[in-house]
Amino acid sequence: MPSQQVNQPLPPGYQLEGYRIERQLSLGGFSIVYLAYDETGMPVAIKEYLPNTLALRTSGSAIPTISEEHQAAFRSGMKCFFEEGRTLALLDHPNVVRVVNFFRANETVYMVMKYERGRTLQEHINKHQGPLREEFVRVVFSRLLNGLREVHRRRLLHLDIKPANIYLRNDGTPVLLDFGAARQTIAAGSPMLKSVYTPGYAAPEQTADRAQLGPWSDIYSIGASMYACLAKAAPLAADMRLLNDALIPAVKGWPGKYSRQLLETIDSCMRLEHQARPRSVFDLQRAVAEMPVIREPPSLLGKLRQRWFGP
Repeated sequence: MPSQQVNQPLPPGYQLEGYRIERQLSLGGFSIVYLAYDETGMPVAIKEYLPNTLALRTSGSAIPTISEEHQAAFRSGMKCFFEEGRTLALLDHPNVVRVVNFFRANETVYMVMKYERGRTLQEHINKHQGPLREEFVRVVFSRLLNGLREVHRRRLLHLDIKPANIYLRNDGTPVLLDFGAARQTIAAGSPMLKSVYTPGYAAPEQTADRAQLGPWSDIYSIGASMYACLAKAAPLAADMRLLNDALIPAVKGWPGKYSRQLLETIDSCMRLEHQARPRSVFDLQRAVAEMPVIREPPSLLGKLRQRWFGP
């Protein structure tokens, strides 16, 4: 089986356990996401577990072909994907994708999620003219961290936080999408899926020593995502930084354009040594939500008043 292949999506109109597939929303190396409608006509997003290095579905067939050598890795990932869906189904938080159902079909697993209207933070970054305002960055990420706190409280890691997995509803509220824990589980036991992390956003321990994974790994990705809001591009990948750390710190890249406190917070999240990062989402959230007091230069009248009456 080739290491890179393209899986064919289920066709429009396909009936899947009471859902009607409308069209493909996205296609990745690990899964396919569809827009579908339930029996009441409500739209939902359905994520299909289908890693393209382990399984191949050709046109005209709903069931993928999996070679004998990849059966164990495929089933291991499918089990983790299913358990992830089970955990997320118990999690009802406005800043985390809402899983409403999960089931087995076509010899794989499907996760049914509430369909949200809006666009990803990555799309917002790409389309926005000029730099993003500090207030926008702080509000989006302080709210997003509310959801991540709940995820960590349930002893679940995301492991794939990036602007493309942060969805902004039409009202501007963020939603955390597309958990990557199942991909990490497969990678741990399959050489076929080593590159399951997103360069620039994955913590160093995701590329080197997975035994060191923890909440601080997601915190690195949060910092990298905030960095991308300022740079309008992904930061230097962690594995490259381990060889030669040429990343320009936020405090040196945008002095005077953003508050030093925000820039220092971003840099602290992106430290290569996981012990040097904020140890919990709660600690990070307090720093992100802390809007600095901006003192405007005093006017001529203000200067005179200060001279006469003191500051």
